[in-house]
Amino acid sequence: MKLKPAPELTVSGWLNTAEPTSLADLRGRIVLLEAFQMLCPGCVSHALPQARRVAEHFTAHGVAVIGLHSVFEHHQAQGSREALAAFLHEYRIAFPVAMDAAGDGGGLPRTMAAYAMQGTPTTILIDRQGRIRRHSFGAVTDLALGAAIGALLAEGDPGPAPDGSDPAMACTPEGCPAP
Repeated sequence: MKLKPAPELTVSGWLNTAEPTSLADLRGRIVLLEAFQMLCPGCVSHALPQARRVAEHFTAHGVAVIGLHSVFEHHQAQGSREALAAFLHEYRIAFPVAMDAAGDGGGLPRTMAAYAMQGTPTTILIDRQGRIRRHSFGAVTDLALGAAIGALLAEGDPGPAPDGSDPAMACTPEGCPAP
């Protein structure tokens, strides 16, 4: 099976990061991209807490977590930067969050369309080479997501991570060292 390269994010802004980032900047790391909306019950109750747990447990092992706020409904209620910033603060979301760029003519947001997402939440795993390895609409169990991340981590040592973290801390098929 030929793996598809992950399209670059097309966004109108970022929160929780001093500098905008790109998937190209994250090459060499595994990326969890979590697409959500503030008014999506599954996002608030499951996907965002799960992404927060992944960030807490796997960042030191070469996994980057990126939130993607993709507003495709209720634009007036959740479309502003200020509303999103307040939401992230209240729900203690500290990982970087991109604001998906509006689509042409009121259509799907640009990144959402580029990834052919069906809605939110959508969980996408991107490997160290920038290829899509998992694309899931709806809730993904912690066990399934953890196993998928573990499998990607076990694929081999890519050398030092772009953030300078110790590659000796990478997970192996036998498990992950304590951070």
